[in-house]
Amino acid sequence: MTMIRRILAVVLPILVAVAVPAAPASAQGSVLGDDFLWGVGSAGFQSEGSSPDSNWLRYSNSTRVHDRVGTSVDFRHRYAEDIGNARSMGVEVYRISIEWARIQPSPGVWDQQELAYYDDVIHHILRAGMRPMITLDHWVYPGWAADRGGWNNPTMAADWLANARAVVDRYAAYDPIWITINEPMVYTFLREVNFGGLAPQNVPLMLDQLVHVHRTIYDYIHARQPGAWVSSNSAYLPTVQPALDALFLDRIADKQDFVGIDYYYSVAATDVNTYNAATEEYWKASTSADGLYYALRYYARKFPGTPLYIVENGMPTKDGEPRPDGYKREDQLRDAAYWISRAKSDGMNVVGYNYWSITDNYEWGSYASRFGLYRVDVKSDPSLTRQPTDAVAAYRDIISSGGVRSDYRPTRPAQFCSLVDAPTSCSQPVR
Repeated sequence: MTMIRRILAVVLPILVAVAVPAAPASAQGSVLGDDFLWGVGSAGFQSEGSSPDSNWLRYSNSTRVHDRVGTSVDFRHRYAEDIGNARSMGVEVYRISIEWARIQPSPGVWDQQELAYYDDVIHHILRAGMRPMITLDHWVYPGWAADRGGWNNPTMAADWLANARAVVDRYAAYDPIWITINEPMVYTFLREVNFGGLAPQNVPLMLDQLVHVHRTIYDYIHARQPGAWVSSNSAYLPTVQPALDALFLDRIADKQDFVGIDYYYSVAATDVNTYNAATEEYWKASTSADGLYYALRYYARKFPGTPLYIVENGMPTKDGEPRPDGYKREDQLRDAAYWISRAKSDGMNVVGYNYWSITDNYEWGSYASRFGLYRVDVKSDPSLTRQPTDAVAAYRDIISSGGVRSDYRPTRPAQFCSLVDAPTSCSQPVR
């Protein structure tokens, strides 16, 4: 909250002093195109259960979290059901992570049973007519790497690359889309530093190593998979994103085939509820869908012509109950599709969208925040039944129609003086 107040203290006096005429509305088509990719997202530790020793299993078993991971939604044994549910919606991309801790339980030792599990997951995705999106690092590394110091250890990059090369060698032939490192800034500051895995003075060391491993594995992937799509995904934070990009994204800009964007929370001159995300009451944080437009516009201007892919977008509820602001998941999905269409109509090279997530899962310390298209009551339902929300039918309709109807209008108006990309999102608003 302190950071947001500082931002507002600097930006708002400037913005309120200028006129903010609405930008002319562009024509909005109803179809994004047959080549637009509709996807869903998941991550190993958050959904698999049966978790081997890792930094995150240790964090989960500590007093720093609200809930232990336990079984999670047991994707480890129920992946066929989840992949089938994605197929029934018409999904074209299914994102997973291949957990280093699972496949390499000790240095130089590869667990053939767990590799066979991931083989079968990939084959199920392919047989369902979907393209895998593989994340190499979704914040989890083996316990033995943690014992060596994790990212405090200057040789962590070498261990990381040994695992990543093995994964690429095994799966490049299936033409997946690749995410090297999930949300590097969140990984470094909110996960490793916050949970005690990284000493604050070693933040530059971790970031330097993340840059190095991305750049190295990018070239390795392209050598084995000509024409591959490789990127990292940035957690877009309103207003401060340029400063965050300088720490990682700007340093790998020549090694990305698309810009991966994770967008969740908004902030505006009249709405600063985003601070609830900092207090882990994510369901109270504003998720205005028009912010997607500004995030896309920011990166379209920063990287002209480079494809833009929304790797993660979604909306949390608390334990599946209605949100305090009344926003429904199915409406947020349709509103997101509308703003993506607007961005495409305005010349932004938007190529794909993944909804986060296919099921409720473990949100890094708690089961309270629910993002799933399918509800799973991990703490109260031993059967872990997948219960479709109304958003399932909404997403099926969006995918089959290639977007929303041409006469669709968002359920929520564009925010007044959005600060998602201040000051231009306020001085050059979309209406």
